[in-house]
Order: sequence, then C-alpha cells, then structure tokens
Amino acid sequence: MANNPELSIIILNYNTKELLADCLNSIKKYENEISFEVIVSDNASQDGSAQMVKKDFPWVKMLEGENVGFSKGNNRARKYANGKLVLFLNPDTVVNKGVLKKTTDYIKKHKEVGALSCKLVLPSGEIDKDARRSFPTPWVAFTHLVLKLDRIFPKSKLFSKYWYGYLPVDKTHEVDVIQGAFFLTWKNILDKVGWFDEDYFFNAEDIDLCWKIKEEGYKIIYYPDVFIYHVKGASKGKSKKWRHKVTLKHRVKMKLTEATSMEIFYRKRLWNKYPIWFNWFVIFGIRIFKGIKFLSVIFSF
Repeated sequence: MANNPELSIIILNYNTKELLADCLNSIKKYENEISFEVIVSDNASQDGSAQMVKKDFPWVKMLEGENVGFSKGNNRARKYANGKLVLFLNPDTVVNKGVLKKTTDYIKKHKEVGALSCKLVLPSGEIDKDARRSFPTPWVAFTHLVLKLDRIFPKSKLFSKYWYGYLPVDKTHEVDVIQGAFFLTWKNILDKVGWFDEDYFFNAEDIDLCWKIKEEGYKIIYYPDVFIYHVKGASKGKSKKWRHKVTLKHRVKMKLTEATSMEIFYRKRLWNKYPIWFNWFVIFGIRIFKGIKFLSVIFSF
C-alpha cells in the first residue's frame, strides 16, 4: 500500500484462508484512515492461504516459512515492517470503521501509552473477555482457572481480577495485558524489548510482551470506543464452525502449549517473587493442569 506507511499491520496466518480473506477485505475498506502496509506471515499453511493472498491481494507483503509458532511467526515480519506503529492482528478478525484511525490517534496523543487494544466482539455478540486481563499471578490464576470464582463473583475486585470484571467493559482504562488478536504498539518499543519472546510457541507471548513493555515504564490501555469482530480459536480448533479443519493431534498440541507457556511465564517473570517451596508447588499445579487439559481434548473430540 503506502510507500512510507505510518502503520505496519502484521497478520500471522495458519490454515485460516477464508477468515484471512475477510480480514484483509475489511482492512482494505478503511485504507484512507491512515497510511499503512499489511504483512502476512504464513506458518506453512496447507489450505492455499499463501496462494490466495498472492492472487487476490497483491498489495500485501507475503512472507512464508515453517510453522514456528506465534512468536517466531510474528517476529518473521520484523525486518520488513516500515511503519513507526505496529499492529499485530489475528486473521480471524474483521476491522470496522474508525478502528485504525481512532486507536492510532489515541496512542499518538498519549505518549505514556506503550500498547493498546480495542473492544473485541465474538460471533455470538458477546464481548471477548480476554481483550483485557491481569497478569496471571498465583492468586489471580488460582481464582480464575481452578476455583473459577470470577464466574460466581464477576464484579468482585478480589476474585475477578483476571478479566477486570469489576470495571465497565465500555470504559477506557489501564490494564496489565491485552490480547494478541489486536495489539497496537510502537516499533521502537518493540525493538527495545526484543519483540515477542521466542521461548513461547503458542499462548502467553502477548502476556510476556506486555510485561516487558510495562517494565519500560509504559502503560497498557484497553480502549473500547471502537471494536473489531473476533471469531477466536479457529486455528486452535476451539471454534465449532472451524473445528473440522483441525486434527486431534493439533488440538492436543495447542492445549498442552497453554500449560507449557504458563510454566515458562512463571519461571521467567514470577519465580523470583516467591519462596522456592511455593514456586515448586505452583509448577506442580501447572503440570496437573496440563494433564487435565490433555484429557479434556481427548474426551471431547
């Protein structure tokens, strides 16, 4: 698109050809809102995604490579991104009017903001709660994943910290974590913190990136004045409509990486904040959780 783009939109794709086409078409509709370029990084899709992009979207930069996961797949675009701003966008999203302009205007105006996401709406019409999250400290993770107290007390500051259930979904506010489905930030900040940590294959890389950005003194903002549609989970097999395209082997791998990523994040970012006996107790709990995840996929397929 633009020769001197203000914004680089990076889309990591893996076997979501139809959804990717919808996403690219939605972006093209709003090319007048800001000068941008689009880079699709494809993780060895076998559904003709790369060929489709080359044929139907010649204005898109197409990068192809092995299936190296979310972090490495997005980082593949690093040397090709020319914009001062970078937007990581999932292929299973549809951009609406004003999203590109208003989010970039906000982050440019508020210099203290290092990263920003908008409201994400699921096909059901519900809000994607993962658009805003707290860091998964032991207490936050225990109340959310194990006890599920945030479902019982959705407005409690004590039990609903993970999804910020106690704050209005239509209010702009600072958060710990935004979702990688729509992750707007500055390229110079990405270069400073090293982009996505490649120790993560899939899951928690957005959490880790937010951690690194906040360590540099920047704010992470949830900005719900605009929204995008998010199918969610198409490449993982979570979406019922797209589940038939995902093999059992891939679904098991995706589920197990959730727990593996939790352990990586804990060891990297939280290990030094707690006594050693407590750390090993947490690791034991994560590995039990991993086993439960494995069984849940096997018996639900």
